[in-house]
Formats: sequence, C-alpha cells, structure tokens
Amino acid sequence: MIIGSFLLTTQDGITKWLTTDFHPGEILFFRGFFTFIPIFFIVMHASDLRSLKSRNLKGTMTRAVLGTATSIFVVISFIYLPLATALAIIFLNPVILTALSVPLLGEKVGWRRWVAVLVGFAGVVIIVRPSGEGVPYYYIFPVITALLSSMRDIATRRLAGGDSSNSILFYSMLVAFFAGAVSLPIFGVHWPTPTQWGLFAIAGVLVGLSHLLTIQAFLLAPSATVAPFKYFSLIWATLIGYGVWGDVPDTWKLAGSALVVGAGLFILHREMKQS
Repeated sequence: MIIGSFLLTTQDGITKWLTTDFHPGEILFFRGFFTFIPIFFIVMHASDLRSLKSRNLKGTMTRAVLGTATSIFVVISFIYLPLATALAIIFLNPVILTALSVPLLGEKVGWRRWVAVLVGFAGVVIIVRPSGEGVPYYYIFPVITALLSSMRDIATRRLAGGDSSNSILFYSMLVAFFAGAVSLPIFGVHWPTPTQWGLFAIAGVLVGLSHLLTIQAFLLAPSATVAPFKYFSLIWATLIGYGVWGDVPDTWKLAGSALVVGAGLFILHREMKQS
C-alpha cells in the first residue's frame, strides 16, 4: 500500500506537470495507451483471459464511468491547486462515503461517525478558509472528485463477490481511454513531443501498477491494517509539490488536512470495529 500510494502520487505529479500543455481528455487518452501494460502482463502471467470477463457488465460499466469522471476531475483539480492541497480535499472520500452509505446502501451510521463526518467537512472549510470575497470556484473541483470517488466506491461494493479485480480495472481503464478519445475532436489535440510521450508512458504504467498493488494489499491483509497507509500519499504529495513547484502548505492547510485525515481514520476504525 505504501509503494502503491507512492507510485500513484508520483503519477499525480506527472499529470499535474502535463496539464500545462494538455487538457484532461488528452491526458486520459495518451496516458491510457500505457495503463493496459501492467494488466496485460498480469493476465498473461496468470494465463487466464477469463479473469477479464465481467459477470455484471452493467455494474462494472457504472463503476467504470464513475471512475472516469473521478479521473477527469482529479486532473482539473491539479490544474488549479497545489498537489497536496487537492489530495487533502479529495481524501474527504471516506467521509462522504459514510454519509452516502445511509441513503444508497441502507447502512446504519452511529453518532460517532456522524461527528467524524462533520469534523471532516470542517477540515475542508479550514483548508479553503472562506473570506468576505467568498470561496474561489476551483475548490469545488476536488470536492466533486471526492463525491464521485465515493460513488465509485459504492459501485465497487455492489460488485463484491462478482467480477475479479482484473476485470474491474480493465473496464475502468477502457472507459477512461475512450472518454479521452471522444474529447479530442471537441477540445482539440496536441501531439506530444518524445519527452512528453515518455511522461505519458511513465504515468500510464504507474496508474496500472499502483492500482494492482493496492488491490493486492487488500487481498493480503485486512482493510483495517492497510487502508490507513494510503494517507502516505499526502506526505509524498507535499514532498513532490515542494521539490517541483516550491509549494509549502501553510499552517491552516496543514491543520485542515489533519482533520480530514483524522476523520477518515476514525471512520475506518469504527467500521472495522463493528464488522
């Protein structure tokens, strides 16, 4: 999980770098060429093409569409915000997931987790720090990302016991690739330079590898053991943001991020305790 979070955050840094010259659709399309490489080698190593077959195509495609929408808003978030700030707000995901699990999954949520939900949203408010001039519009993008990723995770839960992880990942990458392709005639296309092709290749492979490593982590150990380590992404994002762009989170952003992470970890603790 630690390695997976590092690879994914490194890919996020490359993606943020590429947003200077490419719109989100281009990034999904060009990066998409290379996301299938890790899946191909895993499937070929296992010699089991049947693992790509979907038993619940409607559910798998719903999850893939939500995953693609999440990826689009992740890229848009990186255009406007420092890497660590965007990820801190996106990590509101488990908080939103808890709130949505009541109406969408019919789950019961106790008062402690509802308090954690409020604490998580308070953390975002501290990060954003509304002033008399209001809130800059671009902060809505990582919030939408967190909402979409929560809906994606709910769709994933509904696939439990059905499709394999290879199948879920394959269709998610496929839909993202085609969504990027559809955007090209609409928003235009810029042919990458050899260096940019190299960056797209690295980013695509890292996306596939990071997802496979994360899935493997959950297969090898209980969720309560490995899930907290995904928050290492904030450490990697802070280091990458400082090293590449000179971004230094201020005290308010650090405090707000701590509340968001703390709320997420508490919710995870309560869920594992009750399961």
